[in-house]
Amino acid sequence: MRIGDLATTSGLSTKTIRFYEQADLLPPPPRTTGGYRDYPAEAVARLGFIRDAQAAGLTLAEIRGILDLRDSGQAPCGHVSGLIAQHLAEIEQRLVELRKTRTALRDLAQRAADTDPATCTDICSILTRT
Repeated sequence: MRIGDLATTSGLSTKTIRFYEQADLLPPPPRTTGGYRDYPAEAVARLGFIRDAQAAGLTLAEIRGILDLRDSGQAPCGHVSGLIAQHLAEIEQRLVELRKTRTALRDLAQRAADTDPATCTDICSILTRT
């Protein structure tokens, strides 16, 4: 199938498909005698996998690693499980940090509400620790 048809079927742009080719996520397809890319039907499923993996927070490098495992005949499920666990741990850590930041911002918002701008002699007394 030509790139326009693949784009329509996959819901991606032709530019994105070419980018995935250049990033070694999608193997270069054979070309027709006229020089057009002729993608196999399996390209639709591969592009769907790439989209779903990105939506799960995986990087293109991680996705490439998964596809390389699959292309070499190995089942990548163990590798994917490890990546998911790693990403989940990172998200949990970021949530802890965000909660701390939220608490600090709430304190600053209260300090701002209690501050009379006319009495502010520092750069900004709201942000200056006393």
